[in-house]
Amino acid sequence: MIFSKSYCPHSQRVKELFASLGVDYNILELDQVDDGANVQEMLLEITNQKTVPNIFVNKVHVGGCDRIFQAHQNGLLQKLLQEDSVHDYDLIIIGGGSGGLSCAKEAAILGKKVMVLDFVVPSPHGASWGLGGTCVNVGCIPKKLMHQAALLGQALSDSRKFGWEYSQQVKHNWETMTQAIQSHIGSLNWGYRLSLREKGVTYVNSYGEFVEPHKIKATNKKGQETYHTASKFVIATGERPRYLGIPGDKEYCITSDDLFSLSYCPGKTLVVGASYVALECAGFLAGFGLDVTVMVRSILLRGFDQEMAEKVGAYMEKHGVKFIRKFVPVAIQQLEKGSPGKLKVLAKSTEGPETIEGVYNTCDYTNVPTTVFTPLEYGCCGLSEERAVEVYKKENMEVYHTLFWPLEWTVAGRENNACYAKIICNKCDHDRIIGLHVLGPNAGEITQGFAAAMKCGLTKQLLSDTIGIHPTCGEVFTTLEITKSSGLDITQKGC
Repeated sequence: MIFSKSYCPHSQRVKELFASLGVDYNILELDQVDDGANVQEMLLEITNQKTVPNIFVNKVHVGGCDRIFQAHQNGLLQKLLQEDSVHDYDLIIIGGGSGGLSCAKEAAILGKKVMVLDFVVPSPHGASWGLGGTCVNVGCIPKKLMHQAALLGQALSDSRKFGWEYSQQVKHNWETMTQAIQSHIGSLNWGYRLSLREKGVTYVNSYGEFVEPHKIKATNKKGQETYHTASKFVIATGERPRYLGIPGDKEYCITSDDLFSLSYCPGKTLVVGASYVALECAGFLAGFGLDVTVMVRSILLRGFDQEMAEKVGAYMEKHGVKFIRKFVPVAIQQLEKGSPGKLKVLAKSTEGPETIEGVYNTCDYTNVPTTVFTPLEYGCCGLSEERAVEVYKKENMEVYHTLFWPLEWTVAGRENNACYAKIICNKCDHDRIIGLHVLGPNAGEITQGFAAAMKCGLTKQLLSDTIGIHPTCGEVFTTLEITKSSGLDITQKGC
């Protein structure tokens, strides 16, 4: 099917190509029908392409003139023309996040006819977003950028000690930051759309529902419904933040889904929860100079090394984040309307038997490097000390650790002995490193490299044989000497 305009030379080239291939095709000349403009608007809605020719082959949107000739050269067009399946697609993927997009691209590379459905149900406060899933839109990307914004504020403060003089009062502009971040995210959304189109994957911004075996209904934001069939389906819908299930939560509270595109500065904020998302958000909000309190049900960073988690909390507390421990909210009341307005939170103590609710997945996270982007970053790979004791027994382990003072913190007068590094070794396996943890600047960048080494079976001896790059934070791992079992003091007296 070719949507064309009779006077368009690019459309004429495409018609000549199909004619030379001996392929039957239908043409709709948009300049020769009464509702041509409306059809072109609908095509823009469906394909995000506003030019002609706009070409579909066996229900797969291929694109314009350049795309169809590219598909002809790389063989994709021939594959699409030969399709004669009982289903519309080989594969339909519901969900356009990291998993869904990766799956779609790989299937397309293998010559499969693929469709991706991605529809973000707006949050109770109306937040929605484009293609790319949580990470791109309401996760890793905006989180890291807001974290960076907060770090720049700290750098401004530090700069005076390095000789920078400025008299103007420095303040943070929330609107400027969010607009810049959302602009970047928009470019990523477009890049994902373009990548799918280049690989011949059909993308539809619609909500998918199964109506019978091998058949789904797709409903777009205007309520228009279409039906599609496929041999196989992949459900890659991910998850959304869970509300508290208490009076006033959806009416008055926002989640991380809303925060990253919030049009106004949230002001005084209560963060409920102590997961890495909660602490990261609390950290950068405090970095912007906001009054921030974290309400913790039980422990910080469940599933992470608890010594490191408590050090993260202590650093945040020292730098202005308040913590209310062993409490959970039971009701939210609105005292004043506005943006942000004013809310009252009623809470109760959690002292007593603990109950845990929620969905847990079964992925093995051993040796998957992770970083928590709290004001002082926490990077880790491998086992927490608690988990290592469970798996290997304490007598079979050795823990090497040290506090350290980043060089860039010395002149600025930032506190010594706030940064910490440790490795956990299996004595029964040549002191192989089974856990690596670092709390300090750029912890993510540090951890990524050591994670590769751990995949290769890094041992304490190999680490000690490695020459450190001086002066860096990462070099601290090459000079670890003090074990926890020795009880020796690890505080630093200089750089």
